[in-house]
Amino acid sequence: MKTKRWRILFLAAGLAMGLLFMLEAMAQEVPRITKEELKEMLGSPDLVIIDDRTGRDWNASEFKIKGAVREDPAKADEWAGKYPKDKTLVFYCA
Repeated sequence: MKTKRWRILFLAAGLAMGLLFMLEAMAQEVPRITKEELKEMLGSPDLVIIDDRTGRDWNASEFKIKGAVREDPAKADEWAGKYPKDKTLVFYCA
């Protein structure tokens, strides 16, 4: 019985570590830009800024990026396909 518990514990720890490594790898693949870099890009016809902050964060915000399109992050599967793949998409989230 003790051996079975150790196996389950070992398996769970291994899965947790694998998940952590996978999430870290995914996070590293997303490029980030500074606000200064974004300012240089503003006005470009190839730029689409998507503000996907949640309702409360968006409503409470004093600052909004001019020209940004607001989208609900919970419904990304519904709106993701409407943006051209040849554009630079910048996501603003909090």
